[in-house]
Amino acid sequence: MATVHIYQGRKWLGWYNSPGSYEIAKRYGQLGRSRFWDGLYPGVNVDPAVLFELDGMRGPKYRGVHSGTTMLKTGHLAHLFLQECKDIPRSEIIHVECPRISSPIGLTVVHLHHQPLPEEHPRLFRNSTALASIPILSSLATCIACFVYNDWICASMILLGMITSGVSCYVIGTGRFTFTHPRHAQGAPAGDGVLMADDEVIVLKGPEDAVTPITRGKFSLKFTSEPEYHNIGVCSMLLTTQFLAQLLLVPQGEIFGQIMFLSSLAVSWGYNSYLSSLDRESFQRRILVEQVLQLRGHARRKYEFGTRTAMVVYALLALSPAQPESLRKILDDLLPNETPVWNVWKRVVVEKVCARSASSDASNSEGKLVFDYSADYGLQGPELKLLHTFFLDAEAAFSRYRQEAFYDGTSTLV
Repeated sequence: MATVHIYQGRKWLGWYNSPGSYEIAKRYGQLGRSRFWDGLYPGVNVDPAVLFELDGMRGPKYRGVHSGTTMLKTGHLAHLFLQECKDIPRSEIIHVECPRISSPIGLTVVHLHHQPLPEEHPRLFRNSTALASIPILSSLATCIACFVYNDWICASMILLGMITSGVSCYVIGTGRFTFTHPRHAQGAPAGDGVLMADDEVIVLKGPEDAVTPITRGKFSLKFTSEPEYHNIGVCSMLLTTQFLAQLLLVPQGEIFGQIMFLSSLAVSWGYNSYLSSLDRESFQRRILVEQVLQLRGHARRKYEFGTRTAMVVYALLALSPAQPESLRKILDDLLPNETPVWNVWKRVVVEKVCARSASSDASNSEGKLVFDYSADYGLQGPELKLLHTFFLDAEAAFSRYRQEAFYDGTSTLV
């Protein structure tokens, strides 16, 4: 039932005697929002998108570098995009050489250009009709066999299962898969920002209306019967009736009819197990990346750094030019350390990144950040040595950044 909103035409392919009707009725009956349905199927009324696992996951923290937007938690689409970036094949990851390796971490830089409409209906995937015909023909054949052997009880129960399952699949499948996101006012600043997870960081670059689909967009299901969902409540009641009728009447049939009934359930169970094994989240990720965001080519590039400090410096370089205060906030989010060494390093790095953005030549001929190793910055001994180590991390990040030219989301080596 949960696959009908992912596959095109799947709602027409539920005409078989399916097991688990009571569990389906108990779960989907909670969509009905009236005293009658709440009494028949008690529980918390949830949104259809949450029930069908199209919403409800918590995404990582987000901070906008120009708009000042701060979201302690994002939504389902940010979670999907984070998982998509995590699953980038290792063969496509660029490994950045660092002077040391402490805790390797990934950084994905994404250039977003497509600005979707406030409401869109993504194209669904094609379903295999030939495979779905196996349980349908099996249920039909066992039903006919029971009629031929005059076992009217089992034949009627198989037919009842086919009808209730088909009707329920169609009604639930009438929900229209929809993507929505809020529009921003004209003149809004660029939507550049950072999605921050413990083991993955994503830099988003692009217009506000290109970034918002990730941070605030939603997948939902639009039913004509909302908000009461009476048609789904009726289907749940039909499924409950099917469960009770089969439980009470199938034992009254002949042995042959009972074998045919169980055979139809066995075939349907195998097909349902196949559908359940499909990773629905991966299909949602494909819809998000290919249709909603329309990412193409080198618009998304992932790097792996040997240290978190090098990764953070690269992220700041990718987000520049920006105000020093905004870069410092992102720096504090990614590296919350507040020791004297870290405070000095953060201040110097932000100054260097901002100076590079404001300078006409932006760097020296060797492609390295210029740090003053002769100054003590108010530190001494081990603390000063540690600061110099962090400076080397920053130089490694900038050295890699110098090899990349980011123009319109296509990264080319120079």
